[in-house]
Amino acid sequence: MQAIIMAGGFGTRLRPLTSIIPKPMVPVVNKPMMEHVINLLKSFGIDDLIVLLLYQHEFITKYFGDGSNFGVKIKYLLPEGDFGTCGSVGFAKEYIKEDNFVVISADIITDFDLKKIIDFHKEKNSIATIALTSVENPLSYGIIIYDEEYKIKRFLETYLGRSFFR
Repeated sequence: MQAIIMAGGFGTRLRPLTSIIPKPMVPVVNKPMMEHVINLLKSFGIDDLIVLLLYQHEFITKYFGDGSNFGVKIKYLLPEGDFGTCGSVGFAKEYIKEDNFVVISADIITDFDLKKIIDFHKEKNSIATIALTSVENPLSYGIIIYDEEYKIKRFLETYLGRSFFR
């Protein structure tokens, strides 16, 4: 199975740290965040990776190379601008070989059970599946409204104390 790793963000909330390195390269337990992501993917048998780059991309390509030192195969893509998540995945479409693939951020640390998520996605024959988690105060993150079959009905987000439905 393939994964697209989103590694092009500017990391503005981590400045000044991300003024000198891209956010996916910020170390957590002595490894760049993106290395933790690659290890997670690899532990679930996902070793064909497409990495979407932008900001300070040289740090990432130099560290990870072709991926062979990490037990994976990496193809790097460098869009000419910031396309956002959906636009970047669209930019990568000619390199996606399978109907089902994972899209994951390079700057997260998670223990999501990817097999369970992928199995759920296939069982529901979904177009897209989003892995979610609960937090005590979701106002900074948003709220997902879904039905009894786990189909998303709407997104509720707040901005400066005002609620927005999408």
